[in-house]
Order: sequence, then C-alpha cells, then structure tokens
Amino acid sequence: MGIPLPATRFLHHAGLVLAILGGASPAWAATAAESSGPVVEVRVRHESVDDDAFSRDAEADTLRLRLGYRWLFAPGWQLYADGEHVESLFGDRYNSTANGRTAYPVVADPEADEINQAWIGYHDDAFNAALGRQRVMLDNQRFFGNVGWRQNEQTFDAFATGYAFEGGGPVLRYVYLDRALRVFGHENPNPSLREWSLDGHLLHLDQALPLGSLAAYAYWVENKDVETLSTRTFGARWTGQHAFDGATLAWALEWADQSDYANNPTAQSARYRLVEPRVSIKGITLTAGWEVLGGDGQSAFSTPYATLHAFNGWVDRFLTTPLNGLDDRYFSVSGKFGKASWTANYHDYRADHGNQDYGHEFGVSIGCPFGSHFNGLLKLADYRSDGFAADVRKLWASIEYRY
Repeated sequence: MGIPLPATRFLHHAGLVLAILGGASPAWAATAAESSGPVVEVRVRHESVDDDAFSRDAEADTLRLRLGYRWLFAPGWQLYADGEHVESLFGDRYNSTANGRTAYPVVADPEADEINQAWIGYHDDAFNAALGRQRVMLDNQRFFGNVGWRQNEQTFDAFATGYAFEGGGPVLRYVYLDRALRVFGHENPNPSLREWSLDGHLLHLDQALPLGSLAAYAYWVENKDVETLSTRTFGARWTGQHAFDGATLAWALEWADQSDYANNPTAQSARYRLVEPRVSIKGITLTAGWEVLGGDGQSAFSTPYATLHAFNGWVDRFLTTPLNGLDDRYFSVSGKFGKASWTANYHDYRADHGNQDYGHEFGVSIGCPFGSHFNGLLKLADYRSDGFAADVRKLWASIEYRY
C-alpha cells in the first residue's frame, strides 16, 4: 500500500484531517462517550535542566492549551476535533529545537499552534475503523504512542481498523501510517522535526489466555524522510497477573526481531527483549526489569515512534539507541498515601555489545489530584554517566486541568 490516501493528503494541506476512531487509537476510550460536548485541557509546566555539557542551565516555563469538541451525531458515530496552543511564559532560557537558543540544553516544547486531532468515527461491539489524524497507541507504547509527556503531542495521519472475534477470540487490528506529526511542533523551522512522511503497515493481534494475554505484532514502516528508520519488526508480548493471599504477582515478557526494510540503505538486524516481574503487597508495588535493545556497533534496535519518555529513564538520555545497543536493568517502588501517588526508580545502563558502562539514573515523582479536574506533579531525575557522556539533572513541576 504505497499509494497515498487522497482524502488524507487533501485534508492535511487544508489544515484539517478527519479520523475515525480505531482499536489502535488512544481515542478508543472516547467511543464510550455518552454525550456531545467540549474538551478543555490546560497544562502549565516548569522544567529545569542541569546538563554538564552546557555552561548554562535551561529553565522552561510553558503553557499548553488544548481545545476540542466531540459530537455524537448518530448511533455509533461521532466527530471530534482539537487544536493545541503551546507558548513560553517567561522568556526563552532553553533550546526548544525551534528558537535557536543552542547555548542552552534542550527542552523539546517549542511554541506552536496546530490541529492535533480531527476525526469522524464509527464503532459497534465488534468493529471499529479509523481514517486520518489521530493518536496511535499500541500495547505499552514501546513502539507506537502519543508522547503525551511533551506539550506538543505526537499524532499520525493514518487509517486504522479493528475487529473483535466472538467467543473469546482474538482482537485483530490493522493500521496504515501515512504521516507522523512530531512533538517538535508543526511550525518548527526544521522540516524533519515537524513531520515524517511514512508508508507503514501495522498488524496487531491480542488473544486472551487462561493466564494473561498474548499480543503478536508485525510492523512494516518505510520512513521516506529518514531512510535508516525504515524497518520491519516482528514480535510477541505476554502480560498477566495472578492474585495470591495478600499479594498480586504481575509480569510482562516480550521479544522482537527488527531488520532493514524498503528504502533503508543499511543492512540491519537487531533484537529486543524484556523481562519485567512485578509484585504488589499492602499498597506497595515493587517492579524489577531487564530491557535490552540490541546493537552491533553498526546499527541498533530503534523505536522512533514510541512514547520514549516512559522508558530508559526520565532524563531522556537514550531517546536514540546507541549503536552498541542498550542494556537497561531497573528497579522501581511505588505506592499511594491519601490521594497522592508516588514512584521511585533506579536504572543501570550498559551496552548490549561490548558491555560498556553507560551510567545510572535515579528518579522520583509524586502526583496528586485536586478536586475532579486538577492534577499536580513534581518529578526529579538524576543521571550520572560514569564517563559515558555528560551528567544530567532534571526537575519538573506542573499543574494540569482537564474537562
């Protein structure tokens, strides 16, 4: 399917793209909406970065306003559109990737005004479909996600469809990707940071098991702007949980194989593996994990469309996998007191090929809702490179409103 979608192309250049909600879209949850109405989201965030590679620290105070409207106009059908406005509140003492302030560390929240989503959707108990600009979120977003941590969200011009077979059968999803609208904003002066032109085919199968759930996937993605990101990926993911007396054991096991595809000029072959057991006892959850993105010194396993901030540490040192791969061994503990939720984690990084030490990171966060619409977050991460790169410390404080 290398043929562009005419309707998608037309609406993209008009500044408005329709999307039908699909099983691969995060808006899947919105199909349960009971009434039409506005959507309002406001997030004010302070992010400071102390990076030893720079003589100046970054201080970014940004506002993200998202306004949308959902219209349920017929049984099973709805229309939705939203737009984003991102601005800097108190000057540009940071490199937004678009403001030219390269003497400062990067805080990738450039000012922008853009259409984030716009879709028309249909769903019933078994079938759903999607066409146009939308979120694409699969599994834990390790391969495809909306990068909701950044002020500018990642969305895709895409076609998506899903079908749930009866009698406990599998859920089958297919997504065609035409374009990725990246987190760096559609007004970024660098075209490659604004968007990527894609020819991607995503197949995803979920099957409930007597113990847990098994997902199998096959992703063929040609990136027409960054040819080395054109890959085919095949993998499987098993997740589940089992309750014991006073405790719950949960797990995630995943394996994937990735190779070059379509216009990729380099021969690539790398593997991904994840082992993550988790136990919850008396309101405290302990997680241990081992995640490996393979590399051979020439190329490495890549996940460029993922919600990367959720993986391999919060300072985002490993948004691009080093050519020798990444071996991330981590531990976290989390819980609640009152309405507040807290998490502390530790990562130890090394190369998959050659066993080079990449350093370690400690992170802690606390979030608390206020009333029914507000949420506050305080978060800190400290990366020590052990000689691999520069040390980095980051601090975030944010308040978010959702209606």
